[in-house]
Amino acid sequence: MEPIRLPYEMFALANGLRVVVHVDRRAPLVCTDFWYHVGSKEEVRGRTGFAHLFEHLMFEGSEHVPEGAFDELLEQVGAINNGSTSTDRTNYWELLPSHALDLALWLEADRMGGLLHAITAAQLEAQRDVVKNERRQSYENRPYGLASETLLAALYPEEHPYSWPVIGSMADITAATLDDVHAFFRQYYTPNNATLAVAGDVDVGHVRDSVERWFADIPRGPDVIRAAPRPVQLDSELRVLLEDDITLPRLYLAWHSPAVFAAGDADMDAVGAILGHGRASRLHRSLVYQRQLAQSVAAYQSSAVLGSTFRIVVTARPGVSLSTLEGEVRREIEAMTRGIEPRELERAVNGIETGFIDSLQNVGGFGGRADQLNMYLYHTGEPDYAAEDLARYQRLTPDDIVRAVRDHLFRPAVALSVVPVGRADLAAGAAA
Repeated sequence: MEPIRLPYEMFALANGLRVVVHVDRRAPLVCTDFWYHVGSKEEVRGRTGFAHLFEHLMFEGSEHVPEGAFDELLEQVGAINNGSTSTDRTNYWELLPSHALDLALWLEADRMGGLLHAITAAQLEAQRDVVKNERRQSYENRPYGLASETLLAALYPEEHPYSWPVIGSMADITAATLDDVHAFFRQYYTPNNATLAVAGDVDVGHVRDSVERWFADIPRGPDVIRAAPRPVQLDSELRVLLEDDITLPRLYLAWHSPAVFAAGDADMDAVGAILGHGRASRLHRSLVYQRQLAQSVAAYQSSAVLGSTFRIVVTARPGVSLSTLEGEVRREIEAMTRGIEPRELERAVNGIETGFIDSLQNVGGFGGRADQLNMYLYHTGEPDYAAEDLARYQRLTPDDIVRAVRDHLFRPAVALSVVPVGRADLAAGAAA
């Protein structure tokens, strides 16, 4: 396979905004993809959920764009747009016909430079209610919905910025004031804390002129100083019990693992694929197909800037205890230390390569070329890093996988048992 290349040109404005331009003439489309380098890790306990709250506020109008007009203007030219928030960044993108590029840039500039003029107490209250309802639907009122939040609280010290969910706590969302929200925006939603990737059927000179026109007058914000917390490790195994309104018990096992793009991160991605991706994976073959102990299984590396976690999630079949499932999962992990078949690793890497190719077929959307350019710039400083990223997986050997399992999955873990209300007897071990 020929190396994947994402050729680009990059420039910066005097106010600190960095812009990456990738030309792709295959279709008359362009994607504008903004990454603000702010996620839930920039929050503090007692003031959580702000980055996600802005994911809602950013679509509700700005200084020269009335409420509701952001989507209406884009829909008139056939565009689609969306945004997302993670622990480490917030992104916003628009995919539209190339001739409408300036519309997207003007809309983004108006909310970067003029959002505070539009955020009123009434608007904050309305979006606060939207977020609280989203939290109820995704966390409080969804089966297993509180498992991730419970897991994070067990994995990290209370003040660590990964110890709370991206959506924040209900109490913090309720307590947020207009002054709190304005201060958060002034600190983080600035040209010098953002990068813009433009990918598609465009002329680099035109992009440069348009970005200068719409963004050059937006003042630079305060420098963002990030003090990274000390690396986290568990000194002993933690067993946690969560009773929920569910029918089937579910076991979550989680370990601390290497940070995104650090040595060992790719190894753990491959471990996850071998253990729990697809019907040919070890856990699915053993627990779901052969022994019929589990309804479903998953294993994956959840990569992040301040440190990652590796997770295994197993849902029991009726009548099967989580202690039984945990024992079987641990046996499969132990078996991996005795060797990996080359075909298992080949299957895992082939799946990862397929994901790479699929995501790069599109210039826009989540994981499209514009988004990938921004992701690589943020994490590595080099937008055209796709080939180097893929090479991390292609050069893995079976011995690397065995070493990764020994190094990371034999350390203390958090074992979270989610069981039906009143059925603590189904939990794994002495969960509390």
